[in-house]
Amino acid sequence: MTFLDFEEPIEQLFEKRSKLVEMQTQGDLNLDDKIAELDKLIEEKKENLYANLTPWQRVQLSRHPERPYTLYYIHHIFEDFIELHGDRKAGDDKAIVGGIANLDGQSVVVIGQQKGVNTKMRQYRNFGMANPQGYRKALRLMKLAEKFNKPIVTFIDTPGAFPGIEAEELGQAEAIARNLFEMTKLRVPVISIIIGEGASGGAIGIGVSDKTLMLENTWFTVISPESCSSILWRSWDYKEVAAEQLKLTANDMHKMKIVDTIIKEPLGGAHHNPEEMAKTLKRSIKRNLTLLNELSPEERIEKRIAKYAAIGTFEERKVQ
Repeated sequence: MTFLDFEEPIEQLFEKRSKLVEMQTQGDLNLDDKIAELDKLIEEKKENLYANLTPWQRVQLSRHPERPYTLYYIHHIFEDFIELHGDRKAGDDKAIVGGIANLDGQSVVVIGQQKGVNTKMRQYRNFGMANPQGYRKALRLMKLAEKFNKPIVTFIDTPGAFPGIEAEELGQAEAIARNLFEMTKLRVPVISIIIGEGASGGAIGIGVSDKTLMLENTWFTVISPESCSSILWRSWDYKEVAAEQLKLTANDMHKMKIVDTIIKEPLGGAHHNPEEMAKTLKRSIKRNLTLLNELSPEERIEKRIAKYAAIGTFEERKVQ
């Protein structure tokens, strides 16, 4: 198990527990009582620590290398997933995966950013940073879903759209803008779930939805704390301050009515019990799809547009 820097007190307790288990295994000793006592202490420490996380600590948890990614949820929530490839224009972006699947008998289209589970796969997936081909592939699948009247479920987990020169040359901004425009008008139900990082246009490029769900230890904002710190203070040293000021946590997003639902994670984060997290997500997806299916396409579109139009505040002034 990989521990983050702020989890050091828990790591120390786990090390003590491992030593006790080793002593019991190697010697003729009965240390069950001491191990049970340590287990209780670990749970108490975890409950106290994770109940008081700072925004920056939640950012760290959202990036945990053992955290489940899009393909994990697809294979543990849906059945008979058939991946579809290519944007039919330039290529197949591996940072975005998508296809057709079944959700307890209901056919749906699922799309999401995939980071990769090890160094080789992260390079293959470009660390979840999509090129224009990825967003155009996503839109192609969304239009396919609309044509055959299938609900859409998207999983958001990206540090941002790929910022390379070649991506800009191929129309990165236009591809994301096109997705935003087209997603507002989709006649089928759309559910978006932020399962890790939700950064900038890379996230909203597949994130315009009727219902936006956000896991407890994730973040959603226009820029990463590190990049914000480097712009404002010319240093990454203020990333924790930036994380606080950006109001990027699930609680912040829910208060500002940018996301509709916060989904609680297992104690310590989704990576501590991925199967339980997948089951919780499945229940939430099914519940929201049931509600959305009760509305007509026209009602869904009207509510979707009104939802995003209501975000933020503005003041009108008469020109003198």
